[in-house]
Amino acid sequence: MSKIAVLGYGVVGSGTVELFYKNKDKFNKKIGKDLDIKYILEIRDFSDSPYASKFTKNIDDILNDDEVTIVAEVMGGVTFAYDYVKKCLEHGKTVVTSNKELVAKKGAELLKIAKEKGCNFLFEASTGGAIPIIRPLHQCLAANDITAIAGILNGTTNFILTKMINEQMSFEDALAMAQKLGYAERDPAADVEGHDACRKICILASLAFGKHVYPDWVYCEGITKLTLEDVKYAENWGGAVKLIGSVKKCADGKILPMVRPAFVCANNQLSHISDVFNGIMVYGDAVDEVMFYGRGAGKLPTASAIVADIIDAAKMEGTSVSQTWEDSADNSFIADYKDDVVSVYVRVKGVSKDKVSEVFGNVEYLSRENQPSDELAFVTEAMPERSFDEKLASLGGEVLGKIRVLELE
Repeated sequence: MSKIAVLGYGVVGSGTVELFYKNKDKFNKKIGKDLDIKYILEIRDFSDSPYASKFTKNIDDILNDDEVTIVAEVMGGVTFAYDYVKKCLEHGKTVVTSNKELVAKKGAELLKIAKEKGCNFLFEASTGGAIPIIRPLHQCLAANDITAIAGILNGTTNFILTKMINEQMSFEDALAMAQKLGYAERDPAADVEGHDACRKICILASLAFGKHVYPDWVYCEGITKLTLEDVKYAENWGGAVKLIGSVKKCADGKILPMVRPAFVCANNQLSHISDVFNGIMVYGDAVDEVMFYGRGAGKLPTASAIVADIIDAAKMEGTSVSQTWEDSADNSFIADYKDDVVSVYVRVKGVSKDKVSEVFGNVEYLSRENQPSDELAFVTEAMPERSFDEKLASLGGEVLGKIRVLELE
């Protein structure tokens, strides 16, 4: 029998234990092994829980028990999680985690320890919740030269944007609703400022391109400056505004990871993903493009990916040779986003069309209902972002908004 320990018994931890025992007999029969949870590490008391006998407050109980071969870390954060995960790996115990911050900041180090100790560090649940994306990237799509990945990686921001698009809510009202429904935290910065999506694209970029991409190296912009006017202009343009995390391979071999709001055209499937759902597009030389879609967070959706990694770990012999990447001493392999060639939506006040033509040349003008007479909105032709910045600075007037157009195909 393979014994398992679960670190943390919050929303995701309790969901993991619940789902494990709900389907235990089914997956044990399929894999031909008898898996069971022996410990649940939690500082709070759960004396009335049906699993009360499994709780411990001492990590040493788990570290020193040779029966425990798989550990599921669902604590979140980095400080304690990193210490516990590192110690478990050093004791030769495979660790599965949903902790995106941990993987994004410490993944290379933990993968190296797992390799040295002959165990595994698995993290399917860290980027897409229930959406399978880690395993497909290093197994199902292994024959491809991956050229780009782009996705809606945060359900909270997508819920907010959906309310702005479909119900004409302001950002502030949509955020308040998300908080009331439990989709957004009291402090929503990790979601609305793009930090959550940044950690996820770091993980995907590291796995796809083989070198650790640290969050501090990624240009990250959230949705706090978006307005209903921007949303309406995007609709007139023929698409929708989405918070996109992406990474692409550049012509010089460098990669460009980014998180930012983007105009996404209607023929791109990402433009139609609504509510708290996530979607991830992967572009490869053989498959062209494939899409992964589903719930990106939540108690049972995330637990689904964690338990799947537990099952996978139980079937593995030795360390996975494909779910890995190298550490990076510097960010010389990361391209400067200012050199990226982009089209940009611009909304300005107090500028004439003649001036716009003088500065930007040919542009596509947009319109909306009740558009003020002194307001112009347009989409530029593609140019290096550095050149766009210079042109915008010379345009004059008041810049009310600017959003990049998503172009990865």
